Amino acid sequence: MPNLLLGPILRHVGPNDATVWVETDAACEVEALGSSTRTFCVAGHHYALLVVDGLAAGSAHEYDVRLNGVGVWPAAGEPRGCVRTPRRDDALRLAFASCRVAAPHEPPYTLSKTDDERGRGVDALAALARRMSGTAPDAWPDALLLVGDQVYADEVTPAIRERMRARHGDRDAPLEVADFEEYTWLYHEAWGDDAIRWLLASIPSAMVFDDHDVRDDWNTSGTWVRQIRELPWWRERLIGAYMSYWLYQHLGNLSPAELRADETLAALRAHGGDGEPLLRAFAERAADEVAGTRWSFRRDFGRTRLVVLDSRAGRIVADDRHRQMLSDEQWEWVGAQISGDVDHLLIATSLPFLMAPALHDAEAWNEAVCAGAWGGLAARLGEKLRQGLDLEHWPAFQHSFNRLAEELRAVACGERGPAPGSIVLLSGDVHHAYVAQAAFPRGSGAQSVVVQAVCSPMRNPLDARERRFLRAMHRRPAAFVARLLARAARVPAPRMQWRLLAPATFDNHVGTLELDGRGAHMRVECTRPEEWREPELHTSFERTLARI
Repeated sequence: MPNLLLGPILRHVGPNDATVWVETDAACEVEALGSSTRTFCVAGHHYALLVVDGLAAGSAHEYDVRLNGVGVWPAAGEPRGCVRTPRRDDALRLAFASCRVAAPHEPPYTLSKTDDERGRGVDALAALARRMSGTAPDAWPDALLLVGDQVYADEVTPAIRERMRARHGDRDAPLEVADFEEYTWLYHEAWGDDAIRWLLASIPSAMVFDDHDVRDDWNTSGTWVRQIRELPWWRERLIGAYMSYWLYQHLGNLSPAELRADETLAALRAHGGDGEPLLRAFAERAADEVAGTRWSFRRDFGRTRLVVLDSRAGRIVADDRHRQMLSDEQWEWVGAQISGDVDHLLIATSLPFLMAPALHDAEAWNEAVCAGAWGGLAARLGEKLRQGLDLEHWPAFQHSFNRLAEELRAVACGERGPAPGSIVLLSGDVHHAYVAQAAFPRGSGAQSVVVQAVCSPMRNPLDARERRFLRAMHRRPAAFVARLLARAARVPAPRMQWRLLAPATFDNHVGTLELDGRGAHMRVECTRPEEWREPELHTSFERTLARI
């Protein structure tokens, strides 16, 4: 009898339809919510993405999962999954965060014998699941956005490392996964916990990868790419990353209509046998032709539009003088998605667009130096600094920063349809949380509130030294020095200004954006280390971003 290995994971939910993802241990027929589909196979693993049609708008449906007609989830006495179709098109409660290490849940949360002094803290996603289990569905988030580092391929847990040792027969197995098979272990570990499993079965989710889903500093620069490609194991690692990302994360980002049009999915379903060569060929093209694969996607929630940008795989970094966060083909797609005529425009990018002014200018300065502004020796030293301090966010791609700023200005000024009530950029990556409000030059005619909201990590807090450094970078003296450096490297001042609305916080977090009509409210909540047995969420800060 087939068994359910992972899932169900509720991915897309529209007014009348939904998609549910599962992984099983054998080929079978998967049933849920009155719909069924056959699994397809990749490298001995079996997957299904079930499309459920005909749901009534504003309705709630509990569900279970059957394989070949036999109920396999949930276990007796455990809660069933729940699909809730939207009741209103002008309201949305969106939870979001990034960076979640699957470390043990009991102190000291260590990943290795050398990691004894760095705790991983209480899992904010587990705390959210616990809250949901004790409240009515109407109080749950309507959707969950995971903006990067869903798995850590370069920082595996002791349990995964033991499996790697057994597989490779090497006592000194590396702390990084090698291929597709080992990537599947990471997803099972990250999403297999009972509480997380139920949460993902009951809240529709959207996801995009960041560097640790592949490797720390992935695509930071042309130098980084050239160096990593010289390593004999990198090619297989990257292919495995793309194959697993397509299966475990990207497929669920697509709407039922997009799934029907997806040629790779159609080929795997029609294959009948093990479709590993098909998906591997797709992954190889993605690795070799950056501009040819689009991982960015759009999802509409009634009067709110969410545009999720891939700010990792789509980078153009071969030439340090002409760097781009997105390829020209990607920018054309972005221009078509970022428009007005909605109540709220949400733009998700794993890397923050607006950072503390000192960090912004430091990254812009470093990009100019690496491009030769201060000569060859300074460029080489700048590259070491770039990789050592992770100077690779949107400010480190000044051409792309200015291009996105212009896209935002055009929408906020009503040049692409009626201006939204708010434009909110949702990001993670930087292991602290903050909210910044932007302003365009006086007289620009901007009508929308423009805000950057950052919430990171779910579970991977910075150590004390890292926190002290970032707090210093949020202060005026650091901003003054960084601006002088940027000017010395002839970096123009940004065309927009912004200010932080509250001090940064450094705990394990989950953010919630609540939209009601034209109003928008942001809340960031954290966990507390002493509550690891029964995790709760506590408000770190909240702000009204736009009023109705």
